Amino acid sequence: MKKPRLIGSAPVSGAEYDEAAAFYRQLEVDILARTLWGEARGEGTEGMKAVACVVLNRVNIAKVKGSYWWGSDVIQVCQKPYQFSAWNRSDPNFRKLQSVDESDLYFATALRIARRAVIGALEDMTHGATHYHADSIAPYWAKGESPSAVIGRHVFYRLV
Repeated sequence: MKKPRLIGSAPVSGAEYDEAAAFYRQLEVDILARTLWGEARGEGTEGMKAVACVVLNRVNIAKVKGSYWWGSDVIQVCQKPYQFSAWNRSDPNFRKLQSVDESDLYFATALRIARRAVIGALEDMTHGATHYHADSIAPYWAKGESPSAVIGRHVFYRLV
């Protein structure tokens, strides 16, 4: 049996690259919006913006360091296992997260925030936060740490 031969493909043209980049940007917006909806829809616009800031702060830290354990781009950061609970398959929001669409007012708002976030038009009201939790819990990682912001019912920390 003959081994298959691999043939290189032609380089991607400028138009193809632009199309692929636009598709990836749309995917980033969608994943970020679903994260915001799943994590903070009960916190309103400001709460969703704050969670977007946490995602962007993680991405920026990864860029500065060359990479980081939580991922290097919006999609990797949002979907890193056990970082944003709405993406955990065992979370009751996971199935809802997959099926929500723009007919849901909170998701439509999350999409607007996500679009602004990925183009860099969102002010960081968390003061560089990389982590947050609901004010009703006290996770081990927050012990002894000073919050960088409290927005709604979420407490934010810069832990890097």
